[in-house]
This record gives sequence, C-alpha cells and structure tokens, in this order.
Amino acid sequence: MMLVTKPDATALRKHPGYENWRPAITGVTVLALVGVDSLVLPCLMGGLVLPTGTVEDGQSPQDAAQLVLTGMPGGLPIQRLVAVDEVHTRRRIVISHLVVTAPLAAEEAQCLVYRDPRADMGVLRTAEAVSLLTEPARARALLGLQALAINAMVYNRNGTIEHLESVPAA
Repeated sequence: MMLVTKPDATALRKHPGYENWRPAITGVTVLALVGVDSLVLPCLMGGLVLPTGTVEDGQSPQDAAQLVLTGMPGGLPIQRLVAVDEVHTRRRIVISHLVVTAPLAAEEAQCLVYRDPRADMGVLRTAEAVSLLTEPARARALLGLQALAINAMVYNRNGTIEHLESVPAA
C-alpha cells in the first residue's frame, strides 16, 4: 500500500500572503509650538488630536505639513523633521513623519486653520495638551518633543527606537 501525503499548502499558493500587500501609507504630524510651553491642537468631534495629513508621492513631509495647518502669511515655519515613526499592521505599513515648527507667537497661532474644517483650534500648555491626547498620540508627541530637546532625529519602528541621530544645532 502506498502512502499519499497531503501537498504543502504554501507550495500551491500562487499569490503572496496578505502580509503588507497594500502600499504603505505615508503621513505627516505637525507639532506647532507656541512660545516655549504651549502647543496648537485641533479639537475634532470632542477630542484633541495631533494635526496630521498625508504625504503624496513626490512630496516632502515639510511640504505636506504646509497643507495640514494653513492661514499664516508665508506658510508654516517648519523648524525640522524630528522623528519617523513606522508601524507595521497586518496588511500595510504606516509611516508618519513628525515635524516641529519654530515657536509661534500667540497671534500667529490664532491664525492657524486645520485641514479638517470641523475642527476648532486651541492653544494649550504642553503638559495639559499631552495629558489629554490618546495614548498613541501622547507617545508620538512626547517622542517628538524629546527629540527636539536633545537635538536628535529618531527612527521608531513598532514602538521601539531603532536609530537615533544627532542633529547639529541651528
């Protein structure tokens, strides 16, 4: 009697598995500083959010940030990119670039308009703002503020800092 073995299912598969089969989503998050101790945050549907937007193909994160917060003559004064946060989900990778503005005056912050017209803009002390954010947003904001404070560029993957680069002081 001859034994028949079941063929390996992976050998029969003609298409790759579903892991990361969709194109990556690339976005930008803006930490808009007001003075030395406050942040500009949109309030959307009853909760505070970090200002975010998408980065289109061929667009730099700094250019994409200009479309997230508008209303300032001459555009948003982007100071620098402070972090790249990469999260691997079941079916795609989400890459978020975190940029920080040069400190704004209170009058300048009042001119800012978020890309979502339903949002109300507010200026809050950094400690209060961070405490009111959701856990993922809080972690991203703290990562960006710490990278700015130590003049570093941080590469974060799935919640773990993969690489840290020193950035020369401007």
